[in-house]
Amino acid sequence: MSVVTAPTQADPSSGTDRRPGPLLDVVVPVYNEERDLETSVRRLHAHLTDHFPYPFRITIADNASTDGTPQIAAALAGELQAVTSLRMAQKGRGRALRAAWSASDAKVLAYCDVDLSTDLAALLPLVAPLITGHSDLAIGTRLSPGSRVVRGAKREFISRSYNLILRGTLHARFSDAQCGFKAIRADVARRLLPLVKDTGWFFDTELLVLAERAGLRIHEVPVDWVDDPDSSVDIVATAIADLKGVARLGRALATGALPLHELRAQLGRDDIRPAENEVAGVPKGMPGQIVRFAAIGVASTLAYLLIYALLRGSMGAFGANLVGLVITAVANTAANRRLTFGVRGREGAAAHQFQGLMVFGLGLALTSGALAALGVWWPHASQLVEMVVLVAANALSTVLRFVAFRAWIFRARRSPSQQEISA
Repeated sequence: MSVVTAPTQADPSSGTDRRPGPLLDVVVPVYNEERDLETSVRRLHAHLTDHFPYPFRITIADNASTDGTPQIAAALAGELQAVTSLRMAQKGRGRALRAAWSASDAKVLAYCDVDLSTDLAALLPLVAPLITGHSDLAIGTRLSPGSRVVRGAKREFISRSYNLILRGTLHARFSDAQCGFKAIRADVARRLLPLVKDTGWFFDTELLVLAERAGLRIHEVPVDWVDDPDSSVDIVATAIADLKGVARLGRALATGALPLHELRAQLGRDDIRPAENEVAGVPKGMPGQIVRFAAIGVASTLAYLLIYALLRGSMGAFGANLVGLVITAVANTAANRRLTFGVRGREGAAAHQFQGLMVFGLGLALTSGALAALGVWWPHASQLVEMVVLVAANALSTVLRFVAFRAWIFRARRSPSQQEISA
């Protein structure tokens, strides 16, 4: 319906004759696509007219084409209702998307590649969670078990390798960063777009990583996707640019250059899951402490059994039990003091060891009592049976030791920072 010319970004106040307030604006970024543009836009327009039950717009975002693309876009905008075109003076798919989305008055913003490799039947499932407010962004994924994809081995390898790089370097959890089929709520886009620096193919990835770090919900839709063998994308140049983008974004995240805390406070959703290392109904920090305490306990028990086995013949059962418990109790208290409860430095170490030995006395009473009871009930029990009984008694004393450590010995001596470490 109209043509807008923008040197770097679209101007919402340019007097463009657009129908106000469509629910969905689907942007088609193009560069020298005179061969496919008309067919693809007509197909997209027909699909939305027949299958999309809300007001929509299609925006052709031309980023500095040098062939007949601008003229075709203008003709389509003049002929088809709800089609408009945007002309950029500079190249860059990300730049074109930023300009079109920034200028749009739609509630939900989307884009698809001009080759329409993604089956358009996935368009309504893509934007539906954004319309209802269930999600903040949505992406088509070719890497879901429910997707059906036809493409060559080379592109398959590159795509999967890129997504593995994102997971390993930026800790991304979304499955497919490169599928040209995405959508975002307009209110979310207004907050995130100013922070996205890339103007090329890395634009999508940067936007998704920022959204994920801000605590936004990203909905993934399995798609049917057929590779365009005549795609003009330079795979090598795009891959190099993407890797540079990964490095730049990684530095920004590592140095705190991005206002992630502010974004999370403004846009992030409350996590309905317990925080990492937390379990519903369990005091904060305890699950992580239990894991570390258990690991130390296993090591202590193995060391105790080794000492007991080595000294049993020369010192007898009670003597070997006493020596083994003393040695491992001292080491256990020191390890738990530092690793489980985050108490560092020499201050209070002697007191902690003394209190730990008091707890050790309880363990000695339990294990010695177990040996005495075994001697009464089974006077000729083998050494293996003795060790099984001792392991059971040690398990009970371990539980009591954890309670004593957490509730008594280290409770009042942990600073807030140390408590956070232990959590």
